[in-house]
Amino acid sequence: VQLQASGGGLVQAGGSLRLSCATSGSTFGGYSTTWFRQAPGKEREFVASIGFNSGIRNYADSVKGRFTISRDKVKNTVYLQIDSLKPEDTAVYYCAARLGIASRDTVSYNNWGQGTQVTVSS
Repeated sequence: VQLQASGGGLVQAGGSLRLSCATSGSTFGGYSTTWFRQAPGKEREFVASIGFNSGIRNYADSVKGRFTISRDKVKNTVYLQIDSLKPEDTAVYYCAARLGIASRDTVSYNNWGQGTQVTVSS
C-alpha cells in the first residue's frame, strides 16, 4: 500500500490536531496501521496502532488519554486525533502499515508515509 500522511502543523500547547493517513490505489483491508513519531535527535518511537479490520487499538503509555486512533473503512483512511498537545509532542509523525497484527517495532514495516510535522509551542 502507498501511504499519504497529512494534517500536521504549528499549534500552541493545549491545542489539538487530527492527522490523516490515506492509501492510494489500494485498501487497508488486512493491514494494521501504526503511527510513529520522531523528534529531533531521537529514535522513531511507537505512538498508536489499529487493526483495520478488527479495530483493536494500542497506545504508547505517553499518549494514552490524549491521542485517539481511528479508521474510516469507506475512505480507507486512518486518523490520529491529538488533544492536549504538549511541547514534547513536537516531532515528525509517520504512518506505517503491515499485513496482520500491528507491531511496535519500526523494522516490522516496509510501507511508510512521508511524515507530517507537528510543532507545539509553549
